[in-house]
Amino acid sequence: MLLGVSLGHSAVWSALSLIDKLTRPAPLNQQASELNVARTPDRPWLDLAFQLAGIFFALVPALFAAHLLNRGPGWDGRFGARGLLGLDGTRRGFDAGTGALLAAAIGLPGLALYVAARELGLNTTVVAEGLGHVWWALPVLLLSAVQNAILEEVVVVGYLITRLRQLSWGVPAVIATSALLRGAYHLYQGFGGFVGNAVMGVVFALFFLRYRRTGPLIVAHSLLDIVAFVGYALLADQLDWI
Repeated sequence: MLLGVSLGHSAVWSALSLIDKLTRPAPLNQQASELNVARTPDRPWLDLAFQLAGIFFALVPALFAAHLLNRGPGWDGRFGARGLLGLDGTRRGFDAGTGALLAAAIGLPGLALYVAARELGLNTTVVAEGLGHVWWALPVLLLSAVQNAILEEVVVVGYLITRLRQLSWGVPAVIATSALLRGAYHLYQGFGGFVGNAVMGVVFALFFLRYRRTGPLIVAHSLLDIVAFVGYALLADQLDWI
């Protein structure tokens, strides 16, 4: 049920979005996938309210996941779901440092894969920011990046892997399920978005199974999205390959 109202739902719509793009006359690499778009560009104050409301409600499934883990087996009386998810704050230095290393290890190969997939006609052009010239654009992009990271890593890694292991799923099946789901809800970008995010999902799933912490994954994902969103906002006019 949790996946049905969150990222599972997104995966279905993403697959339908890709089918829509593939059945249009224009090639895939001549189409765009827009992120962080303005809802009411003629009324910036209302648009800000839309953006903040979207960020807040997107975090609800992550909170619901923590609630469900608190009610399930393996509950930790001291930290509860935070302990199961590795968000207990006991290893802040490890979380921050390892997260930064993961971001660096994934970021450059991921960018290369995106450029290659687009050149081969397997990916759309990802427009990572479309808020316009408003004073609150950068803070909202930062919040959006952190929101994406919390939602995805808590639900698709921490919650899903924990539940599947409690159901006695084997490690390969757990890793494949988490990684394929991550790739699926990025299908709207094209085949490159699917492959790149599925590979990232394998790495993140292996990391969580080894260390039982989503903290570093949230740090890494936040950094990747911050660089993508803010970098696009600042450099898109100067770099024609973005």
